[in-house]
Amino acid sequence: MRRNFLKAAGALLAAGALPRLSAADAPEPAGTLVIIGGALRPDTADVWQRIVALAGGAGARIAVMPGAAAQPVRSGAAIAATLKRYGADAFVVPVAVRLGGTDYRARADDAALAGEIRAAGGVYFSGGDQALLTQALLRPDGSRSAVLQAVWELYQRGGVIAGTSAGAAVMSSTMFHAPRPTLELLQHGVRSGRDLASGLGFIGDQVFIDQHFLVRGRFARMLPAMLHHGYKLGLGIDENTAVVVRARHQLEVVGYKGALLVDLSRATSVPGPFNIANARLSYLDRGDGYDLRSGRYSPAADKAGGRLDAAHPAFRGAAYSNDVLANNAILELMERLMDGDQATALGVAAGDPRAAPPQPSFMFRLSRDAASAGYASDVSQAYSILNVRLDAEPANQGAANR
Repeated sequence: MRRNFLKAAGALLAAGALPRLSAADAPEPAGTLVIIGGALRPDTADVWQRIVALAGGAGARIAVMPGAAAQPVRSGAAIAATLKRYGADAFVVPVAVRLGGTDYRARADDAALAGEIRAAGGVYFSGGDQALLTQALLRPDGSRSAVLQAVWELYQRGGVIAGTSAGAAVMSSTMFHAPRPTLELLQHGVRSGRDLASGLGFIGDQVFIDQHFLVRGRFARMLPAMLHHGYKLGLGIDENTAVVVRARHQLEVVGYKGALLVDLSRATSVPGPFNIANARLSYLDRGDGYDLRSGRYSPAADKAGGRLDAAHPAFRGAAYSNDVLANNAILELMERLMDGDQATALGVAAGDPRAAPPQPSFMFRLSRDAASAGYASDVSQAYSILNVRLDAEPANQGAANR
């Protein structure tokens, strides 16, 4: 048997093995976040049903906020129609920079609109451009508009805030704004006001959020952003997938795929071109649970007895990717590492060789140690991977030879 089957359905890693969130992030709102990595399909029923249930169940009032969308009328109507299919009483809040013929600042401070939101059970933020969303909902001095304040009051009393893509990005206090390509961020670093800007902060100040994460290979751009702002925890959510967050620290993955948890609490970096040592990556698959405060991991039911056994690997031979920023490449490397016969895996991120001046290349080295663990599903080719070490530096500095 290639797995070391466990009898305990609620398997946990040892205390301290995975990242923890400081209790100082309190007080927590009584509500719940549903953070969606983008491209949520109308037929991904478990996500839509969860949003409606958290908002109060059948007939729940849910305010649709299309302010990030390029076409807010069309986007708002489509989201409201989908929520109604799943039993909600959804309505569109007409506050958007791109909503023609309206004064979005006046509408954002409209007392009647704010009252409708305050009385609802949930809010749903559309995808699009997150900068448009913050522009519409924050006053020029950075204070909350009446509509945004109503969203916060809904959340604080126990309502649900859901957001997809851009609506996910605004969940953290700092968000990507108009970032340059990943290799440029690694080469030159991130800049506040251009690559990064202030988000709406629903998840608090200690967790950085990114979306479309595995499909677009965005794990590498999260690293310099987190270092720049001093974040210790990052949560990157893949497409057609949501992370349900209770009390800002209890995570559950629902939907099609999963999310990557990035832990820099023990990581180090030195001045110069991008480099990092002892970052930690964990992949939480659909159905998994994780508590950011206690460090407890709870596997999905189909993985509860499937902890991987290094003595019985499924993969043999070197694990390597020549494009670690490609669709799902980082997760595939993590899987081959944890269910393989090698102790390390290597991935390269390289620029266009025709560019002038030449673009840099970076080496990402994954390794497993005593704190690492993996779980495999009994019913599908799916893994959960916990606490893999990541070291990265410019490729010409010999990361592969250390």
